[in-house]
This record gives sequence, structure tokens and C-alpha cells, in this order.
Amino acid sequence: MTEPDVAPFEKLVGLLDYPMFVVTTEANGVPAGCLVGFTSQTSINPPRFLIGLSMRNHTYRVATEATHLAVHVFDRDHLDVVELFGSQTSDKVDKFDRCAWHRGPADMPVLDDSAAWFVGSIVQRFALGDHVGHLLQPVAGEQPDELKETKS
Repeated sequence: MTEPDVAPFEKLVGLLDYPMFVVTTEANGVPAGCLVGFTSQTSINPPRFLIGLSMRNHTYRVATEATHLAVHVFDRDHLDVVELFGSQTSDKVDKFDRCAWHRGPADMPVLDDSAAWFVGSIVQRFALGDHVGHLLQPVAGEQPDELKETKS
């Protein structure tokens, strides 16, 4: 069987400008969070949102025991938080010591500098290649009437 030509697909997705999200969670007293690139709203009714977490990631390992995830979007004024969660690993650095946060719904860590966020209960997990999909049902959140330019 011939290997598929993935070059056109890779070029197309390279042209897209997806928003960047930071996901946080906690299980067994261990907080975790990371920048995620694979996300999508998957249903309007009932509302559902999909987060893909890399199986190599500390946040993924914590999320396997978690019941909820907190999903954050940031405006360009707070790129430092996005960079913290995208460039550091919780295996070596306590990211939560380096940013402002509070406990939100379902006791999830909510990042104070996010432009908007929601907490979702994990209703299903499934394999997505080198990532695991976490299908969320939103349970609470906070958002402004209008978002400034967000980081993508």
C-alpha cells in the first residue's frame, strides 16, 4: 500500500490561524496546565468542546485522573502567561507559582489574566493519534461582552 501524501494537508493547516488556548486542571492535589493547539467546539446542543492533550505532556498525565478542565483564552496584553504555559514543563517548573490564579468551579485553577475562560466536565476521553481527546460539557465560565484581539 502506498503511503498517503500528507504534504498538501500539512500546508493547508499551516496556513490556518487558530486561536491559542491554555488548559488547566487538577487531580489528587496536583495542578497542571499547558498551551494547547488542538481544540474545537463540536456541538451546539448540547454544548461540547474538544481539547486534545499530548500524551507526552504532564498536563495529560494529571488530566487522566481529573473530572474537569478549565479552558482559557488570552488577549495580546497577556502573552507572558501564554508563553509560561507553552514553554515550561510542569515536570520541572511550578507554573502556578509564576502567575496569578484562583480556584474556580469544580476547584479548577483559573488563570486571572485570561480574557475569557470556562470550566467543563470531562464527558468522554478517546485516542486521537499522539493526543487524547477530552470532550467537555461546559459548566461555568466568565467572558467579557467583547474580546480584544486574542493570541493565535
